[in-house]
Amino acid sequence: MKHRIVVLGAGHAGAFVAGNLARRLSAADTEVTVVNAVPDFVQRLRLHQLAAGQEIEAPKLAAVFAGTGIRLRVARVTAVDPERQVVTVADASGGGELGYDTLVYALGSRGDDRGVPGVAEHAFDIAARSSALRLRERLNSLGRRGEGGRVLVVGDGLTGIESATEIAESRPGLSVTLVARSELGARLSAGARSHLRQACDRLGITVLEHTSVEAVEATRVLCADGTALASDATVWTAGFAVSPIAAASGLEVTENGQIVVDRTVRSVSHPNVYAAGDSAYAIGDNGRPLPMSCASAGYTGGQAIEAIVGRLTGRKIANTKLGYPGNHISLGRRDGILQAVDDEAQAKPKYLGGRKAARIKSGILKMSLWATSHPTFGLPKRKHRLATAPNASANKTLGVAA
Repeated sequence: MKHRIVVLGAGHAGAFVAGNLARRLSAADTEVTVVNAVPDFVQRLRLHQLAAGQEIEAPKLAAVFAGTGIRLRVARVTAVDPERQVVTVADASGGGELGYDTLVYALGSRGDDRGVPGVAEHAFDIAARSSALRLRERLNSLGRRGEGGRVLVVGDGLTGIESATEIAESRPGLSVTLVARSELGARLSAGARSHLRQACDRLGITVLEHTSVEAVEATRVLCADGTALASDATVWTAGFAVSPIAAASGLEVTENGQIVVDRTVRSVSHPNVYAAGDSAYAIGDNGRPLPMSCASAGYTGGQAIEAIVGRLTGRKIANTKLGYPGNHISLGRRDGILQAVDDEAQAKPKYLGGRKAARIKSGILKMSLWATSHPTFGLPKRKHRLATAPNASANKTLGVAA
């Protein structure tokens, strides 16, 4: 019986891990199954562009994994039972259970309404391709009206900044307002903050700082100070939350539901479970928790690969980098900000802005898509075999080897 590796989620972290495990482990005694709710690879980092009206590639996962031996199951994960080592899924045929010996949990995150009334009913988010497309249709309908609709973006994190600037640039006929809970670009250096303000001015974006939203209605947003802001489309980008599945499973998680992992991104409570991407609570090399980001997905995914391959094949496990290099922010298609941070995660004084920063950000996204879409590139002629002949009892032992 082959050692069963099941990867939950095929975003940047899950697809990267699955493809590399298939490249490095022999199919003679391992099998890799990927479970994903949709059949496409979603470029989540570009969903603000999709919402603004641009065409963003979404490669079919079946094509991405072609030739790797990876089994793809298009289904929604509904539960994980780490004691029985099974995953429950639901799909068009009704679903069922998948057994595993090693589990990679990479279900990512979703938009967080933070308990604000009306967000789920009246606001749009761009945490998934389907929701980004719904926002795009709404913006299209505002454009067809020809009356200059009002778009309100709530949230001054990177997603909010990128969404507001992209919509303002792509749809100049709309009035865009960015609602910031604190100072706009508070985590950036002084120079980068100034650059960001100039970009908002150039694009005609109204910025409301130190403003908290208490409720969202169909045609307006209610603020804590009693102000009511008219809105034809409210875009909610005030944070992200992870799925409650991990917490419900009995895995050790943080208060917000992220899986607590050790330096090799292995669950501290269930050693044959690994977490990567937004689902993982991993401590970086600077001693601080890694933020939810594409960079963190790459770093935790890379560590998961090394740990799984090392433990299953009896090789020494390499500690890969777990870093937080900084922020790459797009401000439309022709402007951007690259802000590096120090070991304390504080912005360094220098930053890169303008067209060059935009080109670098675009290059990073293209490289990420290419690497994920070509998991067989550089496929070794000889793959690693497991340290012990695979059988029913050895599978469980291999999954928890120290």
